[in-house]
Amino acid sequence: MITQRELYIRHVAQPSSAPMALEIKKAEGIYLYDVDDNEYIDLISGISVSNVGHRHPKVIEAIKDQLDKYTYLMVYGKFIQEPQVDLAKRITNLLPSQLDNVYFVNSGTEATEGALKLAKRFTGRYELISCHKAYHGSTHGALSILGDDEMKKGYRPLLPDCKLIHFNNHTDLDLITEKTAAVMVEVVQGEAGSIVGDKAYLQALRKRCTEVGCLMIIDEVQTGFGRTGKLFAFEHFGIAPDIFTIAKGMGGGMPIGAFISSKEIMGVFKANPMLGHITTFGGHAVSCAASLASLNVLIDDKLIEQVEAKGELFRSLLIHDKIKVINGKGLMLALDFGDSDFRQKVVDNCVKNRLITDWFLYNQTSMRIAPPLIITEDQIKTAAEIILAAINEAAA
Repeated sequence: MITQRELYIRHVAQPSSAPMALEIKKAEGIYLYDVDDNEYIDLISGISVSNVGHRHPKVIEAIKDQLDKYTYLMVYGKFIQEPQVDLAKRITNLLPSQLDNVYFVNSGTEATEGALKLAKRFTGRYELISCHKAYHGSTHGALSILGDDEMKKGYRPLLPDCKLIHFNNHTDLDLITEKTAAVMVEVVQGEAGSIVGDKAYLQALRKRCTEVGCLMIIDEVQTGFGRTGKLFAFEHFGIAPDIFTIAKGMGGGMPIGAFISSKEIMGVFKANPMLGHITTFGGHAVSCAASLASLNVLIDDKLIEQVEAKGELFRSLLIHDKIKVINGKGLMLALDFGDSDFRQKVVDNCVKNRLITDWFLYNQTSMRIAPPLIITEDQIKTAAEIILAAINEAAA
């Protein structure tokens, strides 16, 4: 009889020649369970997706409740749907007052596409600026502002008038001019290895965008929904974006994303041309219901307030001469070993010992730590023990 693994290899498209290919039958809390009932600690949350853990009871309850009402009705924006309205109201009530308009999509890269279109349409400009080692998605527009040429060289030509600046480099801010429609930036660069923005730099970037009349787009796809110890990471830096993008941890495990701006800016999609941005499944009722439940768990259970201490506990436990530095903020961490081969051995050893971790697109020497925010102190201690044992095994 043909196995699931054989069917997976035969029929499921793979973007890598070496997928992890664990056959998972169940997930709960911070754990994954394979077909042999082995329990794995999930230390990456599907890359910062399962912030409230897998199958949180309140998220599951919200999904089931919405299933009893309706699932899909019509292209986003046509009907008044309670899950969309309630979620948009809840999110905007937690944001600076000017960020009062939410456009729901299905993923982070779709949020990027919408945000770029919105900036060009509102400003009437075409130049788009992003940072070296930035990752904003992999569709054509997002790929155009990707901060790594290796990943996009096979798909040129891409959007014209896109250029890169160096993150945390004040001198490069002069490259932002009256020709610039928008600068898109992560305040913590995820795929660069959880590199935290300098507060003075990000404030200078905000000031420069205002001076030249371009829009500042902040990408919160990885950092959003409590990952860094604030609901949104830009709150750490005393700035606010003109547009920002969210996804991943937004849905409690369900597919959803959004870009958010002011009603004035978002209003340009209504005319010249009408339907300036459309999506069939954006704002899907079931995903919105799950997202609202997940957001309420983060806030009501005070999970975000615990993130900084949990991150510090990881840092205090993960002391080893093979770890050169720990980058990141909150529970968005990167252990840098300074050697890609050694890092791979550590990752492989962790998986062998039933702890799921991985690496970064633009930082091959670092290992990712981004567990569900519900992780307990005892679970952190267990995870740290496994990681240290994996390092020792690799060193031996």
